[in-house]
Amino acid sequence: MTETFIIHLERAAGRRPHVDNIMRMSPYPARIWPACDGAAMDAKVRDQLVSSESLFQPTYPFALSMGEIGCFESHRTVWRHMVENELAAALILEDDVAIDKNVLTAALALAEAHISNLGYIQFQVREVKPPFSVVEQSGKTSLIRPEIIPLRTSAQLVSLDAARALLAASAQIDRPVDGFLQLFWETTIRPHCVVPSGVSDLTQASGGSTVSRRRSLMQKLKAAADRWTYRRRIAELSRQNS
Repeated sequence: MTETFIIHLERAAGRRPHVDNIMRMSPYPARIWPACDGAAMDAKVRDQLVSSESLFQPTYPFALSMGEIGCFESHRTVWRHMVENELAAALILEDDVAIDKNVLTAALALAEAHISNLGYIQFQVREVKPPFSVVEQSGKTSLIRPEIIPLRTSAQLVSLDAARALLAASAQIDRPVDGFLQLFWETTIRPHCVVPSGVSDLTQASGGSTVSRRRSLMQKLKAAADRWTYRRRIAELSRQNS
């Protein structure tokens, strides 16, 4: 059985109308899943979760924000629920998405045929840029294998085996969840994508991001340089391990 989990932070009240709409549009039995608020976590629990040293290569160049910690732990709690309840697959959605039900239905039909083998299939809200290879095509819908795993965790179909592997690999964390998912050479799970996905981004319309942080101009410039270097290394390792 497949279920839909809509990760929703209770204090993000502006998103609740969108969450209710996602519930109505869900192709599977759906529930609202309480998002973890990183700032509200028990400090000891948070310190045990977040590593003070780099766990994986390449080293992530930024400190995790409370929002990023909470977002990662929110996904981990869904994975844990899947494992504890032996849920075969789950469609995990964040609460800032909109659904085109017809397009998503076609995307899910293709994803469902491959999820037990691939484990993790993304439904991206942005165009997936090449290079990628086409695994299978059905009408206008394609299952693709991107060389570099796209960022964002807006929507994804996850198998029980993948949830188990990702949960084990994230006993401690050192980067945001979408960055962690790029490291298929570390996690053993290589996300694929279905395009078009039938999922779009409503972050601003639904009250803005709950993860972003404020930086000064100098901090932004340094961050941009560090991010460029990090992403270049991600690209290199992705090509080496493809």
